[in-house]
Amino acid sequence: MKKSLLAVVFILNSVFLFSQKDSLVFFNNNIIVGEIKSMDKGVLVLETDYSDADFKIEIEKIKELYTESSVVITLEDGTRLDGPLNSIGDGKLVIKTADGDVIINNINDIVGIRAVDKTFGDRLSASIDIGFDITRANNFRQFNSRSSIGYLAKKWSLDAYYNTILSNQDDADSIKRIESGLQYKQLLPKDWYLPASLDFLSNTEQKLRLRTSFRLGAGNYIIHSNSVYWAFTAGLNLNDEKYSHEGDNRTSMEGFLGTEFNMFDVGDLNLLTKIYVYPSFTEGGRWRSDLNLDLKYDLPLDFYVSLGVTVNVDNRPVEDSHKLDYILHSGFGWEW
Repeated sequence: MKKSLLAVVFILNSVFLFSQKDSLVFFNNNIIVGEIKSMDKGVLVLETDYSDADFKIEIEKIKELYTESSVVITLEDGTRLDGPLNSIGDGKLVIKTADGDVIINNINDIVGIRAVDKTFGDRLSASIDIGFDITRANNFRQFNSRSSIGYLAKKWSLDAYYNTILSNQDDADSIKRIESGLQYKQLLPKDWYLPASLDFLSNTEQKLRLRTSFRLGAGNYIIHSNSVYWAFTAGLNLNDEKYSHEGDNRTSMEGFLGTEFNMFDVGDLNLLTKIYVYPSFTEGGRWRSDLNLDLKYDLPLDFYVSLGVTVNVDNRPVEDSHKLDYILHSGFGWEW
């Protein structure tokens, strides 16, 4: 009787494993079976039939990994491959490409995985956080928000963002800052990429009704791992500025040099830093710079708390404006 029961359990388990294409083995030898949807920033997303929500698993906790179907793999040096993954022990994986090549890599050398047949919704990501401050003194009220949505394809990505700050208090002018934009990135071999972006900024602190910037350049990840990436980019920026006083309006051609540093494997903490410098080619001696520093701490159920600093510098502002503008942002948010 026991032998028959064990046989039935084995058969049912075998059928279940066969119907679920991918499997993960942890260092304690526990096994989880499902369908790998993606792996990015050191976190692998696995879908199963027995859970309403996808599992998110840190790659460093995975001992072995097996996929039956082909996936798109990005290696630490920027190489992109297409094929199934199978562990062979000692933290190594065999990748059999569509061309028939067999490539062996360490599991930690893989910084990205995407299922070939991912749906449109699986490729989307989004986040939103808001903050609100009230004080009795001067009847101060301030509302701030940050939101973003992104789409990641095999060889390109598209991201959009929209951020606001609205502030009012007695005996003082209202403050309004709204920034938004679209950012496109074409991925190339060896961790090179071609970025293009269209950004908009309205800022009462700098008397700026609207700044429209179109950037086009080239960049490279000099560090790209499961815990951190560091990238440099450079190119040209067409800058059109409309001010509160029409006589101050400017249109100029600028160069830009920027760097981004993202550290995302410090427990539940994520650190993102961006610094860009814009020397003007058509306004001699003028330069601008933007700095962003964002900290995010992950909470259960995809919620998070955030703290951010934004600093804008213009060494030649218009009359009655300021060279320096800065923002300190804190909020509570959710991401998908």
